[in-house]
Amino acid sequence: MKKTIRILTFCLSVFLFSGSTILAVAPPGVVENITAAIRTGNSAELAKYFNSSLEIVLPGNDGAFSKAQGEMIMKNFFAKSAPVSFTVNQKGNSAGGAQFLIGTYKTKTETLNVYILLKPVNNQLLIQQMRFEAD
Repeated sequence: MKKTIRILTFCLSVFLFSGSTILAVAPPGVVENITAAIRTGNSAELAKYFNSSLEIVLPGNDGAFSKAQGEMIMKNFFAKSAPVSFTVNQKGNSAGGAQFLIGTYKTKTETLNVYILLKPVNNQLLIQQMRFEAD
């Protein structure tokens, strides 16, 4: 039930953030670069795709953060919960240009569901929201 509520909340966020009529197409490699950065635990590479402020939800830590704060939070997260694997299970987009990724992040001790919302900003897709949540 909690998983269904989280997915519905995430999908609602996609539609709320997609209200603009600007269509942004992810340049080749954006989704792949984000995926590779998470897969390798590279917070600096991941932060290249952060909006100037973004929402991050991690086990034990969540809130709205600046790009620099977000990079440090992800650096600490990757240090404590080093990735063993990251798999994208689903990708999609909305008519307003927002895109999302849903995936599975595995460490040595746990498996987390990952939800990422990318929003068009100045014709560039940037991460607006990232959620790493236990089942």
